[in-house]
Amino acid sequence: MAQHIGIVACSAEGASLCYRTICTETSGIMGDFNHPEITMHTRPLAEYMEPIYAGDWKSVAELMLNSTRIIARAGADFAICPDNTIHQALPYVLPKSPIPWLHIADMVGEEAVRKGFKRVGLTGTKYLMTGPVYPDAFEKFGITIVIPDENDREKIDTIIFKELVNGKFLKNSRLYFNAVIEKLKQHGCEAVTLGCTEIPLIVDPNDCPLPTLDSTRLLAKAAIKKALE
Repeated sequence: MAQHIGIVACSAEGASLCYRTICTETSGIMGDFNHPEITMHTRPLAEYMEPIYAGDWKSVAELMLNSTRIIARAGADFAICPDNTIHQALPYVLPKSPIPWLHIADMVGEEAVRKGFKRVGLTGTKYLMTGPVYPDAFEKFGITIVIPDENDREKIDTIIFKELVNGKFLKNSRLYFNAVIEKLKQHGCEAVTLGCTEIPLIVDPNDCPLPTLDSTRLLAKAAIKKALE
């Protein structure tokens, strides 16, 4: 009997990709049309953005806990969140959470170690790229993180919030990501973390200058593994 997966969602596109990945990846394991039970809940993204803009991560945590309690009451055995940025609030969530969590950056770090990467670029929102989520997680894996320069961080952030979370995936923006990732390669990076859960929808691994660590799909696959333990 598979465990019940709970998804604390934030932005629609990344949460949808995570959900679809769980459903499609497990059909080959559990049989046609089969996957673990899944419950997903989110507050409106607008409710998250106000405390994110203010750097009020305790308020972000309360929104996450609201969703966590709802999925727990629905029967979820553990929680995942397909949004890297709001993992900055997870230290405030865990002590009050009614169910255990998988941490998205831990899943990425484990994959980086498995593939032997020691120096990894990071793309995502400006809050993520300059925040503690990946440095804290990667430190225990002995992985060095490199982030884009300030101008590139601002441009990436704009693409995420003006385009990607709204389902807009433009060729020029894809090429811009590739240009930024090429710079990370020139700074000695061996791979790049796609650390906004929408970025895998625009960056194509086949023409990306570096191997990609797809945080969304890695989290989904880790949730499948845990559910089937």
